[in-house]
Amino acid sequence: MRSYFWLLLFAATTTLYRCADVRASERDTTTDATSGSGVFTADWESLEKYNESPEWFADSKLGIYFHWGPYTVPAFGSEWYPRNMYIQGSKEYQHHQATFGDQSEVGYHDLIPEFTGEHFDAAAWADLMQEAGARWGGPVAQHHDGFAMWDSDLNPWNAVDMGPKRDITGEMATALRDRGMKLITSFHHARNLQRNAADTAHWNGWSSHFPYHPDWATSSTEEPLRWLYGNVPEEDWNPYWFGQLKEVIDQYNPDIIWFDVWLNLIPENYRQEFCAYYLNHARERGQEVVIAHKKDDLPIEVSILDIEQGGKKDVSERVWLTDITLSNQSWSYVDGQTYKDPALVIRNFIDVVSKNGIVLLNISPKADGSIPEAQKQVLRAMGKWLHTYGEAIYDTRPRLEYGYGTAKADEGHFGGQSATVKYSATDVRFTESKDQKTIYAIFLGAPKPGQKVVLKSLKSIAYPPKYPVKRVSVLGIDEELEFAFDDHDNYVVLPEAPMNETATVVKIEME
Repeated sequence: MRSYFWLLLFAATTTLYRCADVRASERDTTTDATSGSGVFTADWESLEKYNESPEWFADSKLGIYFHWGPYTVPAFGSEWYPRNMYIQGSKEYQHHQATFGDQSEVGYHDLIPEFTGEHFDAAAWADLMQEAGARWGGPVAQHHDGFAMWDSDLNPWNAVDMGPKRDITGEMATALRDRGMKLITSFHHARNLQRNAADTAHWNGWSSHFPYHPDWATSSTEEPLRWLYGNVPEEDWNPYWFGQLKEVIDQYNPDIIWFDVWLNLIPENYRQEFCAYYLNHARERGQEVVIAHKKDDLPIEVSILDIEQGGKKDVSERVWLTDITLSNQSWSYVDGQTYKDPALVIRNFIDVVSKNGIVLLNISPKADGSIPEAQKQVLRAMGKWLHTYGEAIYDTRPRLEYGYGTAKADEGHFGGQSATVKYSATDVRFTESKDQKTIYAIFLGAPKPGQKVVLKSLKSIAYPPKYPVKRVSVLGIDEELEFAFDDHDNYVVLPEAPMNETATVVKIEME
């Protein structure tokens, strides 16, 4: 095991920053992306000068990450097994006792040797992400459980020193960049500090991931257990939180750093210092990076808002993000897991894009590093659709009206609308090219061949094409369609040919 002198060293270096550039606003696309006034300082006034959504990110539309760590060993409950196994009466508590033993004898840390990852293949995983149509991907670098999926000198609980004994983040970074893709690393470790030890009534409190109990390892102050279970003074732990981020930034240069909720538990000055450090590091490299957050944990002028398992109900002026599972149950692999229908995933993805959103799709490998075939099938179906219809998705922008239809959207559990809306061909979504000379009308199903279709949003009194229309076609079918877009008529006549059952795209080209 490595020396922990770094725990003292990094605290002394938290105020050292690399030079950085202030990116010009995306809304002024004529401004050079590397122009700016100089180094970012750790205050919102300075940080808000950064363009939180570089053009490459707005163009990308789809990224893929994976929940994979020691919490996949039980393959039970969810990625919250490390917490729930210590909550008496929970199904995870009972499962742990029946499968592994009493919590006082077998703790979460004792499962790590079984997190073997022998089938992990970064190149194959990157190939799968690319085949699915993602333009960026990467790992959950650290979940709430405090286990680091990178080669860490700071965190003794890491994937190089134990478990698979491989640099998961490093291998994925190389494989993705070899394919021209960008790297995301997600962080969920704001909850890892034990904040409830002195409050016996709230030992299971939500502000800490591991329930505190004097009979369990979750209360240990011994090395190195105290770093996994968060039993360190807050004045030591906050620099530890920040130091791990700096390690990943310095070693892997991620293009996106994404935070889960509870980031508000981190003192504001540390959040500001992180933003400044990351943006300055990126400027020094000439790199345009993205920070993503949930709720109001960071200012939207600095960071992209993410809505978990949901989406906006209307077009957003700012680019936004949603993280979505392939599975119907857990973010991590569990036995008996079931998966969403590919058409459901694709149609909800299209809805997100039409409202200026981007999807971060999650996959769930097993503890041995294999990805279940059922997950691969969903990803490949998505990639197949994008291979034919991707021009209506990538590098596009939303219209002022995203579309129309009859589908009813349930409320999302974390805001916005649900990510599992059941759309049909009566629901239409629009995107357009950056020069506004091509509009894509996307039917979320297969419209009837040969029918005359009125596109409501394109009426002369609504949001008509900006320039005269010269050609209309269905992507994947080499045939010009009859159409009319003028003060009196607004329609296209679909060809007498089979339409795509998942989603059919009508391309409207202007002069």
